[in-house]
Amino acid sequence: MSMTIALEAFLTLPRGLLLTLVLTFASLAAGFAVSVPLAFLRASSNPWASAPVLAYTYAFRGTPLLVQLFLIYYGIGQLPLVRQSFLWAVMREPFWCAFIAFTLNSAAHTTEVLRGGIQAVPRGQIEAAKALGLSRFHTARLIVFPLTLRIALPAYANEVVGMLKASSLASTITLLEVTGLARQLVSETFAPYEVFIAAGAFYLLLTLLITQGFQMLETRWTPTANRPPPTQPVPRRANGKPPLASAET
Repeated sequence: MSMTIALEAFLTLPRGLLLTLVLTFASLAAGFAVSVPLAFLRASSNPWASAPVLAYTYAFRGTPLLVQLFLIYYGIGQLPLVRQSFLWAVMREPFWCAFIAFTLNSAAHTTEVLRGGIQAVPRGQIEAAKALGLSRFHTARLIVFPLTLRIALPAYANEVVGMLKASSLASTITLLEVTGLARQLVSETFAPYEVFIAAGAFYLLLTLLITQGFQMLETRWTPTANRPPPTQPVPRRANGKPPLASAET
């Protein structure tokens, strides 16, 4: 293992961190915004509302993200309708193609995560909101959605980490994020071992930071009543032995 090449990789790859973070978190933010209304439709008992959302989430969760990315980057751009419209200004750029593919994929996964959280909200909370005279919109906004976030937070943390790692697929459409720069450096140095170990270290560090951030959020959002009580010390007698149990009368 060449330490010189490894050091060069550690100095070169951070230039792609900004693109990795922008692509990841911009896609997650857009996907989350799309998934909130879709999750309520997906959790609806009305099949006309839930069935189209189910078809969308099933299609995007059941096919590889790489295939979706190639279909958007290589496929849609070949349509004459797209090339002759204002959409071509967007679809010819690799960044926007990756952003659209990641957003649609993230929205599909997040919709199902939030749907599970919505259905896990205690029924008594909703009945109490109805008893107070809250409308369905205010019940969803003030009661259901905040509780859904608490319930779905661990699963959504997995989605964030998964999207971070999936952002490496953007290198297949010429974007020079961390993996793209690593592939470029390998073609110059012919040392894949050192370069990809450095790239993996950067992803591992980002994953650790994201995981720690979500753990802090979980601790902050966990109600005090649901936290385990602190361990109480066992009282002892003067001789150091635990007190005898009092006999029942």
